[in-house]
Amino acid sequence: MIVTLDGPAGAGKSTAAKALARQLGWRYLDTGAMYRGVAWAALTRNVCLEEDSELANLASRLELRFDADRVLVDGTDVTAEIRTQEVTAATRRVADAAAVREVMVHQQRRIADGCDIVTEGRDQGTVVFPQAELKVFLTASPRERARRRHLERTACGDVVSLEAILATQQARDDADATRPVGAMRAADDAVLVETDGMDHQQVVDALVQLVVSRGGKACP
Repeated sequence: MIVTLDGPAGAGKSTAAKALARQLGWRYLDTGAMYRGVAWAALTRNVCLEEDSELANLASRLELRFDADRVLVDGTDVTAEIRTQEVTAATRRVADAAAVREVMVHQQRRIADGCDIVTEGRDQGTVVFPQAELKVFLTASPRERARRRHLERTACGDVVSLEAILATQQARDDADATRPVGAMRAADDAVLVETDGMDHQQVVDALVQLVVSRGGKACP
């Protein structure tokens, strides 16, 4: 069974998807980490970020693997490296390349073939897995998403206003919704889950109930 979680930045997709997969005993596919892995490889191997064909060729040759919470690129643990600001900036260019997304879609389908998996991103239910048994569009109000991000940033010692985060978030939402490829939108048959007023466990419990309602079962 395939469960897809799509939605805007700050909706908690990654956290919810990881927890859901862990609770069910299923595989978890972090598609964002895959694009970050390609971006990291491009930067370390001096591949031009403006050449889509070169990026796609690189992506097709990479071995991208997940081992528990680790991300491996050609056997190298890059879990920490792919979260740097430099890689984050490069990832957007990589993810906007149609040729790279074509390669990634193929790899994501290969990884999910024949197993129970929870996958999250922006276009998992619309492009990558249109046949998924359960598609969820996980979201929250803009201010609630910004509030959560503000708490995270403050806890890390960052001094930034809630309004500044809200403005940045809105710009990203607009960009994600209008991307030429892999645009963020809910699949026509997606279940909308709005998480305002819900804590982490309540979100996971709601997702588990949806999985069960579609015939999914936790691994023994």
